[in-house]
Amino acid sequence: MGILQNVVFALFLCLVAFSPSILGRPATFLQDFRITWSDSHIRQIEGGKAIQLILDQNSGCGFASKYQYLFGRVSMKIKLIPGDSAGTVTAFYMNSDTDNVRDELDFEFLGNRTGQPYTVQTNVYAHGKGDREQRINLWFDPAAEYHTYSILWNHRRVTFYIDEVPIRVYKNNEARGIPYPKLQPMGVYSTLWEADDWATRGGLEKIDWRKAPFYAYYKDFDIEGCPMPGPGTCASNPNNWWEGTAYQELSPIEARRYHWVRQNHMIYDYCTDKSRYPVTPPECVAGI
Repeated sequence: MGILQNVVFALFLCLVAFSPSILGRPATFLQDFRITWSDSHIRQIEGGKAIQLILDQNSGCGFASKYQYLFGRVSMKIKLIPGDSAGTVTAFYMNSDTDNVRDELDFEFLGNRTGQPYTVQTNVYAHGKGDREQRINLWFDPAAEYHTYSILWNHRRVTFYIDEVPIRVYKNNEARGIPYPKLQPMGVYSTLWEADDWATRGGLEKIDWRKAPFYAYYKDFDIEGCPMPGPGTCASNPNNWWEGTAYQELSPIEARRYHWVRQNHMIYDYCTDKSRYPVTPPECVAGI
């Protein structure tokens, strides 16, 4: 084999080694997900590599992962409803699918009137206790193009990211008696639905069905975690990349971005809502 052939062969090996499909990441929607609600309102596009969610007066829709996972990272690229989307909610979340003691990690994108900023609400349920809402106004137009939304979940912390910018951190403070989701595997879910009784300005702005149907788009589905049922030692393996030193705390650059978002774009934090919590919740004074 000549020098040129050797170079070409080496390049081929590199491409194979770093191909997402070889690494086991889903190449199409149906490889890793199933439709859970109104299959007539979910369309596969781009050869199954992307999907369109539809909301009209007849129905919203939803999908979920085929498996549950215990720790790891989930990520999707989403393009939200353009224009007047008041009263709609596009959700991307993890849920243990248990009743009174459920664990859940939420992104909820709250629709807006044309020209107003989109609001994203995050929430954390641990051992059945939620009501930990935080809201930020997005600093870009999430309907103009795709943006990446991720949840990193390890033994040390849960971090919500938008385009690799951390917007929320919920730390493991079990040593102080604060619940942390670590025992129940969670599935990955997404829904598009009507919630005009609360979604936009506390329900003051109602959905305008004349603008229907409403469309949201998803692609680049990426789940890296310990599937359940699966090897019993996976979730406790300290060698999983998401348990590595780099993911135990925010890096200096991440910390600067995190504080920038919270100082400039946060519009609600349950930690400072004295009308709901006259006594500050313990996790809010534990360095969260």
